[in-house]
Amino acid sequence: MGTRVAVQLWTTDADLAARAMDAVMADMHRTDELMSTYKPESQLSQVNAHAFERPVKVDPDIIDVVEKALEYSRLSDGAFDITYASVGYLYDYRKHVHPTDAQIAAALPAVDYRQLRVDRAAHTIRFLRKGMRIDLGGIAKGWAVDRGVEILRGLGIEHAMVNAGGDTRLLGDRLGKPWVVGIRDPRKENAVVTRIPLQDEAISTSGDYERFFEEDGVRYHHILVPGTGKSPGLVRSVTVIGPTATHTDGLTKPIFIFGVERGMEFVRRVKDVEAVIVDNEGRIFYSPGLEPPAKGDAK
Repeated sequence: MGTRVAVQLWTTDADLAARAMDAVMADMHRTDELMSTYKPESQLSQVNAHAFERPVKVDPDIIDVVEKALEYSRLSDGAFDITYASVGYLYDYRKHVHPTDAQIAAALPAVDYRQLRVDRAAHTIRFLRKGMRIDLGGIAKGWAVDRGVEILRGLGIEHAMVNAGGDTRLLGDRLGKPWVVGIRDPRKENAVVTRIPLQDEAISTSGDYERFFEEDGVRYHHILVPGTGKSPGLVRSVTVIGPTATHTDGLTKPIFIFGVERGMEFVRRVKDVEAVIVDNEGRIFYSPGLEPPAKGDAK
C-alpha cells in the first residue's frame, strides 16, 4: 500500500500477541496484493488493463471496497471518485512529472464514477469509458485498518491501535486512559498542530504533504479534483474522526476538495463525524463537536 503499517496492542499472552500481529500484517499484505496499482499482476491492475474490453472477475473484497467507494462518490456528489486515476496515472510525484493541460483534457472524459459497473453476484467490474482507470488508495487503507481491528477483536484483544499511513483505528482505550492522537503540522514534519483524546474511534488525515512536488510556485500533490484533474489548493490538511477508518478515510478527500466552508457544511450533513481542517494559510478550523473552549471558559 506504499505506506508504513503499525499494530500496537496489550495482552498478557505473548503467544496471542504474536499471532494477532502476524494475522493483521498477513491481511494487510493480502490487501496490497489484491489492490495495488503498482503491481501489474494484482487484480486491480488487471481491472485497469481489461475492464473496458470485458467484465473482469475479481475477489469479493475488491467488490466490497469499490462499492463502498461508490457510496462516498454519491454522498459527495462526485468529489470522491476512484476513477480520478484516469488522470492521476499521468502524475509521477517522485520524478516531478505532471501532465500538460492537453493531456488532462484528453483523459478527463474517463473520470466519471457513474460509468463504472459492479456486478456483485458475478464478482465483476466493467468500465463504460475507454481510458478509465480506478485507484483504491483513497479508501482501501482505511478499509484494511478496519479489517485489522476486527481480526484483533475476534482473537479477544480489547486494547489496540492499527495504523496505515494517515488512517488509524482504535480498539478500546489505552489501559484506562484515552489514546491521544496528534495531528501533524502540514509544513513541519516533526510538529503537531493539535492533539485529540480518543477511544473506540477512527481518525484519518489527508494532506498536501504526503506525495507532492513543487514547480514554479505550484504544489502538485496526490489529491486531485475529479472535474479538473488538478490538485486543489484551498487547504493543507483534513482530519476526520468517526466510527470506522473506512468512513473517515473516504471523507477526508471530498472535504479537502471542498475547502473550509463547504467542507464543514459537508461534515454537518454527514452528522456522525468531526473534522479538523488546516487551511492554505495554516489556520486551524474545528467542527462544532471539537471546538476548544473559549479563553476564560471554566468548562
